[in-house]
Amino acid sequence: MAAKNVELGGVDRIARQPDRAPPRAEPSPPRWNLDAVVAGLKLSRDVSHNIRHRGRLRPPPSREAIVAALQGFAAALFPAHYGQPGLTAETIDYFVGATLNDALTGLSEQVKRSLPFSIQEDLSEEEFERQAVEITRDFAARLPAIRGLLVSDLRAAYDGDPAATSYSEVLLVYPGLTAVIHYRLAHALHELGASFLARLISDIAHSRTGIDIHPGATIGGSFFIDHGTGVVVGETAEIGERVRLYQAVTLGARSFPADERGALIKGKARHPIIEDDVVIYAGATVLGRVTIGRGSSIGGNVWLTHSVPPGSHITQAQTRSSSGAGAISPVPERPGLSSERGA
Repeated sequence: MAAKNVELGGVDRIARQPDRAPPRAEPSPPRWNLDAVVAGLKLSRDVSHNIRHRGRLRPPPSREAIVAALQGFAAALFPAHYGQPGLTAETIDYFVGATLNDALTGLSEQVKRSLPFSIQEDLSEEEFERQAVEITRDFAARLPAIRGLLVSDLRAAYDGDPAATSYSEVLLVYPGLTAVIHYRLAHALHELGASFLARLISDIAHSRTGIDIHPGATIGGSFFIDHGTGVVVGETAEIGERVRLYQAVTLGARSFPADERGALIKGKARHPIIEDDVVIYAGATVLGRVTIGRGSSIGGNVWLTHSVPPGSHITQAQTRSSSGAGAISPVPERPGLSSERGA
């Protein structure tokens, strides 16, 4: 009887609730014709993978793993600034060794993943593994020399910017040096044959700093990019010692040669040669395989498509009046301004 009362009580409570509208039926999802879409994507994928990977699917490099390796290399190169706190003279070498071991192990895997994107040959997995280990070992051997170049870049930034209060400030907050660290590492990998991975590293630096340096470019020591946003350095650019660039400078190509079928010819030198002790100010654009002579100064927003001799000081007014015809003669030195700065 008690159970019956409970049941009746429940019915009574339901009966006293206000009337509700019946639930609406969920609208049926639209028909996307997905079978045909998926089949079309598969067909396109099969064709493209046959072209790129000889029909074999391989995992691409991991951006997260590359970033982790880069952080490890930065910590090993400059442990007092990018490493863990509390390092002492007794522990720093152990930290550097352990950090490098982890970073190089991670890098080797990413090199292996990247090689199919760089090499046209259809190699075995074992051969890709062997080449990745060899490239990584050679890369490790270059790290002391890379650090030497980076120290010269660090000093150039500190000496060249009156706002810099310490080397630590330059290392930790200057986007130009961050981009150059990435470039120096990427350039070594590019030279060793891991060109696709090198491009990924340059893209990571571009995303972080707004500075786009192709890893194929050749850049001498004591290189300083001030402010940096919008700087572009092309693949075949050659930059000498003690060169300084300001924001929004472009060292680019003027034209792209094509073959008889109209396809671009790859690998030809098409970017500027910047000799030692050159300063290029904000917004300047230098295009083509031209030479900027040693000790020259290229003014802000200049558009330059021809060579200039050593010691030149180029302004917008000069480039407008020259109309791009021939080389511009050196401008007489102003008092207190040396064309051989830093030599």
